[in-house]
Amino acid sequence: MKEDGLTLIEILVTMAIIVILASVAMPLSKVSTKRGQEIELRQHLRTIRSAIDLFRLEWNRDGDILLGTLCIKNKLTCKEVTGPYGYPKSLDVLLGVKLTGEEATVRGTTIRRYLRVMPIDPMTGKSDWLLRCYKDRPKPLSWCGEDIYDVMTQNEAAALDGTKYQDW
Repeated sequence: MKEDGLTLIEILVTMAIIVILASVAMPLSKVSTKRGQEIELRQHLRTIRSAIDLFRLEWNRDGDILLGTLCIKNKLTCKEVTGPYGYPKSLDVLLGVKLTGEEATVRGTTIRRYLRVMPIDPMTGKSDWLLRCYKDRPKPLSWCGEDIYDVMTQNEAAALDGTKYQDW
């Protein structure tokens, strides 16, 4: 008489195979998640840094000497939104600068935007970037508060390639 069903050995072998496959898949999913966060961090840093560079190009000044095209056309606004070297005084300035000079009347635009929204740091889950002034050392202990020359993540961990996230 032949009985249908699985023996205990067949069940144990099947479970062992499933455990081995799961133990291989788990680390791979963690690595791919971390790699995705790293790619997103690089993109957000590139976006913010490009906005800072474009802002400086248009609002550049050297002390009281106005150099950028928008800075010359909006003299009052220029000194309110830029630091002494033409970099933005805060990240909020990149979300919108109210134009006061002839630029506003000619184009009919009253706000110049460099970012639509402030990108969120994928490592911390917040928009809490570390800031660096133009005159700061490459790895400052604190922000000088004059302008924003660069941004970096607050995460001090190492990336998959061995570099520190704050060095990016």
